[in-house]
Amino acid sequence: MEERRIIGLDYGEARTGVAVSDLLGITAQGVTSIKHSSDKELIEQLKEIFKEYSPQKIVIGLPLNMNATSGDRVKKTKRFIYKLKKEFGLEVETVDERLTTVASHKTMTELGISKDKKKQIVDMMSAVLILQMYLDKNKLEK
Repeated sequence: MEERRIIGLDYGEARTGVAVSDLLGITAQGVTSIKHSSDKELIEQLKEIFKEYSPQKIVIGLPLNMNATSGDRVKKTKRFIYKLKKEFGLEVETVDERLTTVASHKTMTELGISKDKKKQIVDMMSAVLILQMYLDKNKLEK
C-alpha cells in the first residue's frame, strides 16, 4: 500500500498555517505560514505545496466557540473547505481547534521564541497541533 502525506491547515482570514505528516502518518511538521488577502490567493499558494507533497487528505481546524457552538468563523471555514474540495478533489476532515493557538503560544514561550518570531510562526505551529491531534486520534482508532 502506498503511503501518502496528510496536509494540516490552520485557516485564517489573513494568514494560514500549513503542516504536513510524514509518509507513515505518525508525526506532523510545520511547512509555512501563508499570508493572503483572499481564498483564491491562498489556494494558488497551496497548489505549490500540494505539488511538492502530493497529499491524500487535508485536515483543517474548525474554529468552534469555547461553548462548542458555531459562529461566523466556522461558516467562513466551511466555505473554504468547499473551495478546497472543488479545487483539489481531496477528502477534507475537520478537527476541533479550540485552544490550539493558546497551546502554540505556550509551546513557543517554553522554547524561548521571541515575540516577533511568534507572530510569524504561530499559525504554522497551530497547523502542526491540529494535524498531530488528528494523527494521534487515528492511531488510537486503528
